[in-house]
Amino acid sequence: MTEAEIQDAIRLAAHSLGLVLWRNNTGLAVDGLRRIRYGLAVGSSDLVGILVPEGRFVALEVKAPGKRPTPEQERFLDLVRRSGGFAAVVRSVEDVRVLIDRARRGESE
Repeated sequence: MTEAEIQDAIRLAAHSLGLVLWRNNTGLAVDGLRRIRYGLAVGSSDLVGILVPEGRFVALEVKAPGKRPTPEQERFLDLVRRSGGFAAVVRSVEDVRVLIDRARRGESE
């Protein structure tokens, strides 16, 4: 399964898991001589959202099996954790189910 397919499956399951999630596309567009960055930040997670009803910020970095986050993605995940949010690398809907239970218990990853 590709990362895009995993993201789609997670987004479809999000409501039943008590998550409001948004896809966070990041990148650079060029308009003539202007360079325009979009997304939260370099390295920001693929899916960001809120755990309902707690209101806790959640950042999920989606990776296909065998793939690892970049150093920039690891730094973003660490920032979210240090700031009181929940952040994790996920590879399936089942990963999210297990991890969201940990987030509800107050864990950071």
